[in-house]
Amino acid sequence: MIDAAQLRDLSSQQIKSEALRCSCKVLQTASWESVTDERWPAGVRQVGTLRPPDIDEPTFEEFHPDGTRYGSDDAPIAVSWFPFNRSDVYACGTCRSVFLRYTEYGGYYVDHRVRWVDPALVV
Repeated sequence: MIDAAQLRDLSSQQIKSEALRCSCKVLQTASWESVTDERWPAGVRQVGTLRPPDIDEPTFEEFHPDGTRYGSDDAPIAVSWFPFNRSDVYACGTCRSVFLRYTEYGGYYVDHRVRWVDPALVV
């Protein structure tokens, strides 16, 4: 399991000049976006998880001390809170961008959501 300090460190290794033209650009979103498996870039691989191994059902409570919302670009990336506590961590092999991915399950759908990790927002 990756903790907040490790996530911050990993995401601070992004090579910004490479990220601008990288094949992972489709994933470089400041807020949660739906990205299907078909659109997932080949060079982005799972490197860990934020899911606590000893908790079967992590909380659905969100962390927004400054009035942000789930879809806010500046919402904190709070690893113990929803949806981060249900996310896996991915990294691009080219530009080292880091992404979080979790799956939203509805009554009749499965929606893979992705968010780029800004190290300044990790709490």
